[in-house]
Amino acid sequence: MTRPVKCLGALALAAACLLGGCAAAGDGPARYQVAMVAKSTETDFWKAVFVGAEAAATEYNLDLSITGPDTEEDYEAQNAMIAQAVQDGAQALVFSAIDYDANAPAIEAAAAQGVHIVVIDSDVNAASVATYIGTDNYLAGRMAAEAALEGVPEGALKVGIVNYDINSANGQARERGAVDTFTASGRSEVVATIHTLAEAESARRDTLDMLRAHPEINVLLAFNEPTSVGAAQAVEELQLGDALWMVGFDSNLVTIDALQTGIVDALVLQNTYEMGYFGVQSAYKLLAGQRSEVERHVDTATRIINRDNLFALDSQKVLFPVS
Repeated sequence: MTRPVKCLGALALAAACLLGGCAAAGDGPARYQVAMVAKSTETDFWKAVFVGAEAAATEYNLDLSITGPDTEEDYEAQNAMIAQAVQDGAQALVFSAIDYDANAPAIEAAAAQGVHIVVIDSDVNAASVATYIGTDNYLAGRMAAEAALEGVPEGALKVGIVNYDINSANGQARERGAVDTFTASGRSEVVATIHTLAEAESARRDTLDMLRAHPEINVLLAFNEPTSVGAAQAVEELQLGDALWMVGFDSNLVTIDALQTGIVDALVLQNTYEMGYFGVQSAYKLLAGQRSEVERHVDTATRIINRDNLFALDSQKVLFPVS
């Protein structure tokens, strides 16, 4: 799916032409062409990423296109979008991988055509990547587990984990971080882990099945926005809000409402705006010959939101980055 993108820099240029005239087409330097291929164009997470990306495109006067598949499992569609972006003249690609290994050949093929590669959010197994910008996902998993351990300060934790595509690098890093933290606590057991589709309805059904099969679960972790929405819906459907401590990921109206009502107890919030902004900014620097200013790895901020800090101004800014 292609998301329409408007560059305010282009609008400003058009206004200047109307007011004072401008050079004929072809005079002056052409704008750099940057393509963003995301994992989705529909979730609140990605919409917030796009706000940051479009802000950077405006600031640096870039032509930015944004595309993404209909589902967060369709790496083949992503690969086709990468090839199409190269064919359309993209000089830099800002990319988030659905599949760490299966997306790699398409990325390497783009790089072989001279396209600069910037990765945001989810890494890809490609040597041509100039920079990765996103969450420290292992640390984010640890933060989720620590929030649960603090929320259930006494007794044994019986943990259920709702993860998404097993080939996604960030989901697996989050799971490792959480499991290592639970293991080190000495009072936690991960009794069930599922890998579901990164869509709310699939996550709801699969979480229902897990909770019914393991009624001993008293802590539930979900590792991205769609799985958090579906898991929260399952907890509410089974009326387990008082019996189960749930930690989700990312900002969504459903999970924010569930946080207020007690279905969800904590959210791990990533800085989606920064991912989009710094991704496009890095693409510009690579194209402008400023590679020395592009760091190999940039960690964007991650924080825990719970009912104690939900209405703090800093929390509201990361909960509602689009507004």
